[in-house]
Amino acid sequence: MKSFFYLITFCLPSIFLGQTKPTIITNPNLVNLIEEYKALIGDTNDETLFTDSLEENQEADITSEFWDTSKIKIEYNTPVNFPLNIHFKDSSYVSPISRDKVITSRYGWRKGRAHKGIDIDLVTGDSLYAMFDGVVRFANYSSGHGNTIVIRHFNGLETVYAHLSGFDVKENDSLVAGAYIGKGGATGNARGSHLHLEMYYKGIPVNPEYLLSFDEHNEVRAQDIWVTKTWTRPELHNSKRQSELEIFSSEEEAVASSLKPKRVYVVKKGDTLSGISSRNNLSMTALCKTNQISKNSTLRIGQKLIIN
Repeated sequence: MKSFFYLITFCLPSIFLGQTKPTIITNPNLVNLIEEYKALIGDTNDETLFTDSLEENQEADITSEFWDTSKIKIEYNTPVNFPLNIHFKDSSYVSPISRDKVITSRYGWRKGRAHKGIDIDLVTGDSLYAMFDGVVRFANYSSGHGNTIVIRHFNGLETVYAHLSGFDVKENDSLVAGAYIGKGGATGNARGSHLHLEMYYKGIPVNPEYLLSFDEHNEVRAQDIWVTKTWTRPELHNSKRQSELEIFSSEEEAVASSLKPKRVYVVKKGDTLSGISSRNNLSMTALCKTNQISKNSTLRIGQKLIIN
């Protein structure tokens, strides 16, 4: 009787209202309880009510390979073919914070270094939440990131939550989207309190804003997203403003984009590398690397520079 009370009071409202769904259920007593409850209420003509999310996530053991709980970033040591295909089961995500999301620094080149995530403003002590179902791979302190949580999700994506003032999960914990994981802060190499959010796919950093819209709608930009190299290279982006987005929902679109002719800028009188890079939303480092020149190179009027 107590078990049925628990099922009716806590499990069923979550399932019916869609607030949470179990990630992994290995307890045979709970599985049997669900079957007993289904028999009790009769045939609902909805076999997916209890089983879809259970079976789907039980089929994929995301901890069986490349599972290292000792460090934030791990090396997969496997060939990576672009474009990358990332599939999302849902069309939305749970916001990692409960207040409006204000991005103070974007994925891109910042002060001569690669900023491989985005910074979201918060107040120290603000609660943080898991954005998707998943399993905690790392929950510890890192000298640069401070208190950090890494969650691996069932589509292979990993989300990194850094500079926390504290965390309330541990390695190998299974989480549902929206689960409380800790509190924001300014630990590690942080100037002021904020959430530093990174996203990795098989060890490759992906611009979070290419995958998700960070506004009040919390939308996934497409359930199938094809990621080209452009969105995995911070040096091609400016951390002070959002890059122009071109979302590819098919492999054909992504491949075709890489075959487009390069954009060329013709140097005019008075031009500087910093000015050209700023006007074209490109870091100076990327501009120099692409054109095989140094930051101290002298520009010539009429010189052609590749800017994408």
